[in-house]
Amino acid sequence: MKTIQIHPDDNVAVALEDLPGIPAGHKIALKDFKEGDQVIKYGFPIGHTIHAVSKGSLIDHRDIKTNLSGTLDYKDLLQDPTPNPLPREGRMMGTSVTTPSPRGGNGEGVISSYLRPDGQVGIRNELWVIPTVGCVSGIVRRVVERLRNEVWREGEGVDAVVGFPHNYGCSQLGDDHENTRKILRDMVHHPNAGGILVIGLGCENNQPRQFQEFCGDYDRERVRFMICQEVEGDEEETAMQLLTELYRQACTYKRTPQPLSKLRIGLKCGGSDGFSGITANPLLGRFSDWLCTEQGGTTVLTEVPEMFGAETLLMRRCATPELLEQTIQLINDFKTYFLSHGQPVGENPSPGNKAGGISTLEEKALGCTQKSGSSPVCGVLPYGERIGEGRGLHLLSAPGNDLVASTALAAAGCQLVLFTTGRGTPFATFVPTMKVSTNSHLAQAKPHWIDFNAGTLIEGEPMDSLVERFKQTVMDIAEGRHFTTSEQHGYAEIAIFKNGVTL
Repeated sequence: MKTIQIHPDDNVAVALEDLPGIPAGHKIALKDFKEGDQVIKYGFPIGHTIHAVSKGSLIDHRDIKTNLSGTLDYKDLLQDPTPNPLPREGRMMGTSVTTPSPRGGNGEGVISSYLRPDGQVGIRNELWVIPTVGCVSGIVRRVVERLRNEVWREGEGVDAVVGFPHNYGCSQLGDDHENTRKILRDMVHHPNAGGILVIGLGCENNQPRQFQEFCGDYDRERVRFMICQEVEGDEEETAMQLLTELYRQACTYKRTPQPLSKLRIGLKCGGSDGFSGITANPLLGRFSDWLCTEQGGTTVLTEVPEMFGAETLLMRRCATPELLEQTIQLINDFKTYFLSHGQPVGENPSPGNKAGGISTLEEKALGCTQKSGSSPVCGVLPYGERIGEGRGLHLLSAPGNDLVASTALAAAGCQLVLFTTGRGTPFATFVPTMKVSTNSHLAQAKPHWIDFNAGTLIEGEPMDSLVERFKQTVMDIAEGRHFTTSEQHGYAEIAIFKNGVTL
């Protein structure tokens, strides 16, 4: 099979391998298109042609223009919330859609993890150093390096010592300032850390003592604060003393069997290509359905601008009218953000996306949202907010930028981010970031970036077999039997959403 027509209504197919004049992952016209004709993929319009295109020809971003414009009121949806008509990926790929039975690493429905005093579970036991402001990032780098060299020993119980330098915490106003405080607060509460030292300067907008109060009821066994301007003498030596104490405390935590329902996983894609909506994203959708519906766990979908064009498919899955209203607000607020800066809402995909076969934002969104599977939407989170008691699929407000969105997913409480990619990327946020390739070429070319290859789906592997292997790989990473490629290379960063002025 050299091409695939994803949905019976599609008037384009996708090349599964390089064909004459048509690279793998790109679209082939299944009809003669006139100027202004709608291009149908995944059973939905992905834009309209800007000139004639002949049947059998390549049809890409040079031939198609988005249908997206401004905000919508979605009145028809509010009046008639009919079920999502998008077919399950199993039907699109001609495979069974039966969800496999659950299988955990240490028994069904169980994950070996670190139980924290607040009831959360972590899948790592790391020591973190977090600056309240960019002015002390140099100190953070210094003490992290010293702790790794002078104190940390592999096998003692602490998986890694990581610092998270950033440029924020001062000269910020309004939402920017609050975004910084919220993300750093969320990190203080994150269960993947067995010990955290928060280092402040003392004169920054993000005042250390106010920030400490803002953190609320944090775990004082695991979290300490230090204000450099108030330290008598060498603040680096004081930080080392505090970190050594935290390290010894963190070494006492052990993995124990915990319900798999405690697992919270972020769903993200970046550097997408024409295979993303055929292989890796549907795979994550199947995993999300299994975790949410069979195990009582939680998954979180973000990248709101990359929902534009497919948002109604998510809206029709909202569990309550209130969630539908919140999802409409989630979408329109982000569209308003674009328009307020004089930017069109359809200014996407990226150059790499286009080179990989994605032509419009609608096409990207229809593939992107498949990571959410078919489960009901059970929660909607503003940027910087953490998952509450509710479980199931959540939507999170954050932009599409890989590091900003992944940071937001981790800050929301996800212990692991599943990241699909067709072009490849080495980055990771402050929780394990598992890379899933959409095609085998990428997995073979960049094995030091990729943790799992979903490209075998178009090479003949049944979806059910792929899901089983994927679940086991996720469990191996979550239970610490295997570390992601980014963890092995020491990649871990944060980025905070900024949309205002700098003083």
